[in-house]
Amino acid sequence: MAVYRKHLNTRQRIVQEAARMFVEEGYTGSSINRLSKKLQLSPGNITFYFPTKEHLLEVLVEEMFAFQNIMMEKETQEEGYSSLLAYCLELTSIAAVCEESEIARDFYASSYASALTLANIRKNDTPKTREVFKPFCPDWTDTRWVATENIVSGIEYATIMTREENTPLPLQIQLTLDTILYLYGVPEEVRKAKIQKVLNMDYRALGHKVLIEFPAYVARVNEENLKAAPKRRKKS
Repeated sequence: MAVYRKHLNTRQRIVQEAARMFVEEGYTGSSINRLSKKLQLSPGNITFYFPTKEHLLEVLVEEMFAFQNIMMEKETQEEGYSSLLAYCLELTSIAAVCEESEIARDFYASSYASALTLANIRKNDTPKTREVFKPFCPDWTDTRWVATENIVSGIEYATIMTREENTPLPLQIQLTLDTILYLYGVPEEVRKAKIQKVLNMDYRALGHKVLIEFPAYVARVNEENLKAAPKRRKKS
């Protein structure tokens, strides 16, 4: 049991430092060697848990999207919570922080550009979009949900990567959300109402808040996981 907890503690130290590094210094510019120096661990010790930097990104993307869901639900409570509004706000806040921060853009764009993490994003997003949009398309098959999510993830990536000075962010958000909501069968009047509500919110500040508070969230999750891990039994 003690050996297991030691391994878990090492793994969580790696994840926690990687979270800070990726969102503060950028994913592309980070490396296993740089991470090993910060943690005073050998590169081999890190690759024992995570064979490549991409495997670390996969774990952190999953935790980031879990954290974003929590933040979006909390933020939209004051606006009269709806899962559709939270869905719209999440993409809007990501687009906003990516427009203003090259490091944020690098983190999110790398998440969609990696085959490993993209597969995970699609896997996690499909059940969520099904829950949000099922009232608008109750007869869809599993194949239709998966196929639509594949298209939507491409739109999300294009939105993150867009850096056209002649296209104001609110217009880019409006066009993106209107397209996605249309694909999921949301009526025009509902699309307009939700998009306008999101654009009236302080989505820029929220995007930065998510990025700034993410390392602390990872630390809390790690601490909870360590507390829940089995402890060595006392000898009788």
